[in-house]
Amino acid sequence: MVVEYVRTVIVGAGQQGCGVAGALQDLGQESVVLEKDEIGQAWMHERWDSLRVGSGNRTIRFPGWEYDGADPNGCMSGQELARHLRAYVAERALRVRQHTAVERVECCQDASEHDDVRFRTCLSTGDVIESRNLVAAVGGYAKPRVPALASTVDSSVHQVHSHGYRNPESLPPGAVLVVGAGISGQQIADELADAGREVFLSVGRHRAWPNRYRGRGIQEWMHILSLYEDFVSPPADPGNGRPILPGLPVTGTQDKREDLNLGTLAAKGVVLVGSARAARHEVLLLENNVVAIAEASARSFQQVLDKIDTGIRERGFAVPVQNPASGVEMAHISDFGTELDLAGHGVRTIVWCTGFGPDYRILPDRVLDDHGAPIQEKGIFGTIPGLYYAGLPDGDSLAPVGIAGNIENGRIIAHHVHVDHAMRTASPAPLVAR
Repeated sequence: MVVEYVRTVIVGAGQQGCGVAGALQDLGQESVVLEKDEIGQAWMHERWDSLRVGSGNRTIRFPGWEYDGADPNGCMSGQELARHLRAYVAERALRVRQHTAVERVECCQDASEHDDVRFRTCLSTGDVIESRNLVAAVGGYAKPRVPALASTVDSSVHQVHSHGYRNPESLPPGAVLVVGAGISGQQIADELADAGREVFLSVGRHRAWPNRYRGRGIQEWMHILSLYEDFVSPPADPGNGRPILPGLPVTGTQDKREDLNLGTLAAKGVVLVGSARAARHEVLLLENNVVAIAEASARSFQQVLDKIDTGIRERGFAVPVQNPASGVEMAHISDFGTELDLAGHGVRTIVWCTGFGPDYRILPDRVLDDHGAPIQEKGIFGTIPGLYYAGLPDGDSLAPVGIAGNIENGRIIAHHVHVDHAMRTASPAPLVAR
């Protein structure tokens, strides 16, 4: 067994972990990033081939590294994002150990504020890295989430989570049911329809934004009118102040030329069915809520149009009026009923686009709640000194989870690590970055 010491250990080499490493490097703080697979593993190998990053190329940023490509208003693929991240790691010469799995993290309960070692990161090889600080950068998207009702679907139906879906050719012949109407569900349903498959989409609450409006792409309007916070923070219900529509908005199709929403999918022939609630072998039990969900999505669409129109008017921009107006077209949308006979409609495959959950099993139970989620403050600070998280949501905003969120997360963590080191060593270095 080899035991070594590094002041800060970061677990996870996605954009969050590498962003923290870059921010620490900027303050002269050493760190090592441990990754069980490859840098940008999820983007490169665990998403479907045609995925597009909805927040746009301008948000592909890391500490000290802005996007400087030729298409700032475009949306790169997941694999392009992974290559972008790997280029950042190489250019900054960050210490990233790929194919290095963490078996568990031990917290030294008797460590004082003066001790170098507060954590022992035990690797699957049997080696140990001791550290004063530990950053868990595995985020909230580590474990595919499939509803319990999947276990009651007839075994003749092929089931796959979006985590395992790659392209239409990877699925068996026959009709496909996509469950979930967020970005993944709608992009995959759209791709399957374009490939000539018969597609059913089980809808759920979501937001929709236009791909283009009044002559400009939505990414441009987000930049010009500072709409990014609207993109990552759902509007609140006036009645209770809580968000009424979860997740990031769905924007455009794979080639980014058209809007993507329930209206455009229905016009393509995708059959919209209600939210899945239970299954009896070959029959899926549904809520009869297609129209209600489409109307809520249409309202979110109109809200951003109104905000763009207001910004154009207040700034006096000479922008053409769009005719016909954008919107979620309801002409092809209708309620489906409360049951979907999978066999009767020839559905041979279900693609579960039902999201992901966190997986922090490497950490001690005492820093996790009863559901295995981190007990944390502001999405960053753990319950014991020196323990940090990168990539967790803060309140109702998804900004810390977003790609660009790695910069602020990294800045905060690096600052606290720097302050801790300066105080413990009585360093004359300034505690506040100039």
